Amino acid sequence: MTDSAPTTYRFPPQAPSPEAPEQTVILIPSGDLRESANTASWSAQQELERLVTDAVESTGWSVQRGFEPDQERGHGFIRSQRMGIDVFRDIPRDAPLIVATANWQYSHHVLAGLRTHRGPILTVANFAPEWPGLVGLLNLNGSLTKMGREYSTLWTVDGTDDWFRDGVREWLSTGSVTQDASHVRDLPALEDSEEKRLGEALGDQLLTDKAIIGVFDEGCMGMYNAIIDDELLNPIGVYKERLSQSALVAEMSTVSDEEADAVGRWLEDAGMTFRLGEDEATELTPKQLRAQYKMYIAAMRISDDFGLDAVGIQYQQGLKDTCPASDLVEGLLNNEYRPPVTSRDGSRVLWDGQALPNFNEVDEGVAVDALVTNRVWTAMGMDPATTLHDVRWGEEFDGAYVWVYEISGSVPASHLPGGYEGAEGWRQDPVFFPAGGSTINGVSKPGEIVWSRVYIQDGALHADVGRGSVVELPDEETQRRKEATNPEWPVANVVLHGVDRNQFMARHKANHVQIVYGDDADAADRALTAKAALFSRIGVTVHVCGDVRIA
Repeated sequence: MTDSAPTTYRFPPQAPSPEAPEQTVILIPSGDLRESANTASWSAQQELERLVTDAVESTGWSVQRGFEPDQERGHGFIRSQRMGIDVFRDIPRDAPLIVATANWQYSHHVLAGLRTHRGPILTVANFAPEWPGLVGLLNLNGSLTKMGREYSTLWTVDGTDDWFRDGVREWLSTGSVTQDASHVRDLPALEDSEEKRLGEALGDQLLTDKAIIGVFDEGCMGMYNAIIDDELLNPIGVYKERLSQSALVAEMSTVSDEEADAVGRWLEDAGMTFRLGEDEATELTPKQLRAQYKMYIAAMRISDDFGLDAVGIQYQQGLKDTCPASDLVEGLLNNEYRPPVTSRDGSRVLWDGQALPNFNEVDEGVAVDALVTNRVWTAMGMDPATTLHDVRWGEEFDGAYVWVYEISGSVPASHLPGGYEGAEGWRQDPVFFPAGGSTINGVSKPGEIVWSRVYIQDGALHADVGRGSVVELPDEETQRRKEATNPEWPVANVVLHGVDRNQFMARHKANHVQIVYGDDADAADRALTAKAALFSRIGVTVHVCGDVRIA
């Protein structure tokens, strides 16, 4: 036996970990995956970074950006997960870190770095209507909560308020920010009532019979917080049918023009109007509407194929470059009264007189919530039409804090005064929706609502539930709020009961909030009780927020 040559291994280079400068905060922004949105919102981001820098430097600390803006691209956002990982290689792991958000951001761009970062983390947003910084912030906060990463969070209108500046000072001194959670309490033991028994019976039915949610691709728009693993879903009786966006497009090609046009005629007969034009790039056209009607029919038929109990469509990223927006489709699905769709052989009307719960942007926290809400409200004989809204912005009006809850086009028509007669179709903004498509635009009717959010914390499912009112503002105030945000999207002007602005922002674990109307205040209270009882029965930990009367 001869001696073999020594083996040579190629060890990777070990780069030294950068050291954190004394009394220096590292600042980064997470951006959109759509470059059109990054460049359009860059000026708002620069202003937020100026406000944050001013607040930090007023304490004697300094701010260092984690990377330089890209002059050729025209912005300084982290624009992909790969870029985020690369940026974090140069960030000292023990440095205090601020993630500043003035836009919609894809959380997975920065989650890899945040997961392993050892220093304190502060998420900050500008409290402004023009760009969805608050929405992006709450998405990131929900994602960090899901992964179990500690963080603090702040927001500001113009950087001068004492609450914000004191919070920055506290975080720099202690690594955390104290928030007021006095409005939150665990669900008390429910006394025996018809509502408790109803919720528990519906919960037992769900656990026994089980339900299927259809997911047209997961992870929409970087929403890590919106993905619930099977290991958490299955024990509460909910299972996923994993579907493909490409299958939806393929099914759309089988729908005839005649079938699609019948949907359009139904909507027009019901009173819905559309703002139509001829320029495909910037205006809503009949061609776009026909494609949306085909998607509506296709989604219903695929849902029937798989026996779905709820369905969600991820419109980002692939579908946005393939066909018009899914929002009109999603808003129709959540109504009991909507254009009829027959099975392929024409023998049945699918979900005749029933809503097919939809969870926009395949937010699976919304899926669980919509499924539960549909069953409770249907059993109580109330309209089960439910929708998520972005927590977009808010301001005081006439002594009350009124939120602008806004969804990208898909509010159920029954949430609007006059139903379809109160709905108007506007084209989606080309910045976000290059292929266009109609929204279901309008202002939600006044009434009593139950709001809620299902989220993941400490490896388990939780639900926050509360009460609120959709209020009617003067026309000029409502129009001002719509113009300040996205005028093509439907809004709900919401007053939360017993929860102020900062309490809600500090507590909420998602960019989305779920709302559903009760027939009146008493009916909303009773329905909330039944909903809480159902959640509790299937193993979801329930937290009651604000002024809530448990029936």
